[in-house]
Amino acid sequence: MIATPNRGTLRPLMVLGCTSDAGKSLLATALGRWFARQGVNVAPFKAQNMSNNARVVEDGEIGVAQWLQARAAQVEPAIAMNPVLIKPEADTRSQVVLNGRAAPEVTDIPWEQRASILWPAMTAGYAEVSAAHDLVILEGAGSPAEINLVDLVNNRMLHHVDGAALLVSDIDRGGAFAHLAGTWSLTPSTTQQRLAGFLLNKFRGDQSLLAPAPEHITRLTGMANVGVLPMMQHELPDEEGATVRATPPAGAPVVAIPRLPFGSNVDEFHLLAHVAAVRFTTTAQEIEAADLVILPGSKHVVSDLDWLRSTGQAEGIARRVASGNPVLGICGGCQMIGRSINDPAGVEGRRDGQAAGSVDGLGLLPFVTDFAEDKLTSMTQLQLPDLPGRWAALSGYQVEGYEIRHGRSSAVDDDGSMVTAGGQVFANDTVMATTIHGLLESPDVLERLFGIRPAPVLEQTFEALADAVEEHLDTDFLRRTVGL
Repeated sequence: MIATPNRGTLRPLMVLGCTSDAGKSLLATALGRWFARQGVNVAPFKAQNMSNNARVVEDGEIGVAQWLQARAAQVEPAIAMNPVLIKPEADTRSQVVLNGRAAPEVTDIPWEQRASILWPAMTAGYAEVSAAHDLVILEGAGSPAEINLVDLVNNRMLHHVDGAALLVSDIDRGGAFAHLAGTWSLTPSTTQQRLAGFLLNKFRGDQSLLAPAPEHITRLTGMANVGVLPMMQHELPDEEGATVRATPPAGAPVVAIPRLPFGSNVDEFHLLAHVAAVRFTTTAQEIEAADLVILPGSKHVVSDLDWLRSTGQAEGIARRVASGNPVLGICGGCQMIGRSINDPAGVEGRRDGQAAGSVDGLGLLPFVTDFAEDKLTSMTQLQLPDLPGRWAALSGYQVEGYEIRHGRSSAVDDDGSMVTAGGQVFANDTVMATTIHGLLESPDVLERLFGIRPAPVLEQTFEALADAVEEHLDTDFLRRTVGL
């Protein structure tokens, strides 16, 4: 361990990428844990993230990547670590979350006119994080060479904090050295001066075959070669999309999760894949062949419900319920399960030029959902009631999770066959719907439902990523760069 300096004396370090998915989030997470192991009080920061996978922290929500990075750095996640979050809810529309709260007044402003509103929030967020920690690991967004866009997140933020930067290239895609040279050449001089080093990510093969290309990049750009990260098998959930990384046990039950176009918070299924064979589905046949179907969260419930119907999966779900096969709905998926979804104010935007109004749900349980203009974001604890049928093993369990939703659900015309709890849980023998995220991240719940208790994997992943930094990167260079 090393002695840490006074706060504010270490130079911020920004992780930039030649492309999206180059490995920025992975490296920022790895560096956070590695610096924490050196005894540094380190914290993450991303001025603006785009993802429908979010986590609730005190006073609002942030992107899941920064939530994970904070956990890796062994600090409490906070709103200031991700002051602007963009959540796609249609092909041409995204909700803006500003300082942890949905900001419809900003969402309605054209993108090119938002900078004057977003920049103060970004700088204030960074100031708060840097004041509380010795070192800030900033993550860029996309590429700093996207010269068609007004770039607040990469070049302007790097200049504002006067940080040093690492440039990451995904060599598995091919063209990595062209990506490095081209990205460097298209960034402004203020960024070129701060690009201290580069590294190659997702490499497999004989590293001796890379020479003399890294040396050439250093001569051309002045960036030092920081190292080569191999293609790693890890358990870090993706911040976007649906990915299964784990290998389930032999004979594990099959769990089908529809691959909703605007699915959200699907990172919560990362532990589920250790006890079940998780399949993200697009057809009714996949739905009906599964042992359990989970309807996940959704950033645009009505559009995703339309998609379920257009793919035939809604009919597949109805047939499996009629046959007594279980279905679980979470948040947006919970809302789909009810009889109707009512959105008179058009919270989810307009459809075909008209306000969303009211649409029929799947009608699997007797409750309805009404959308409110204010968005509920809260950490939640709830003791489950006595549950029937397939869900009886969860009776009395103390749920600890989080909620992110506009919808408020309530029972209607209940004939006594449905168990409810506080508008947060609805269940009969076959179908269960809950507004609470995080249920399936509990080893206790997974053991009760599937008979297998998985080991928590995130802490192991953080340590493995820090080990990779130690083994494959120039750690003396990292120390010098931040001023240790």
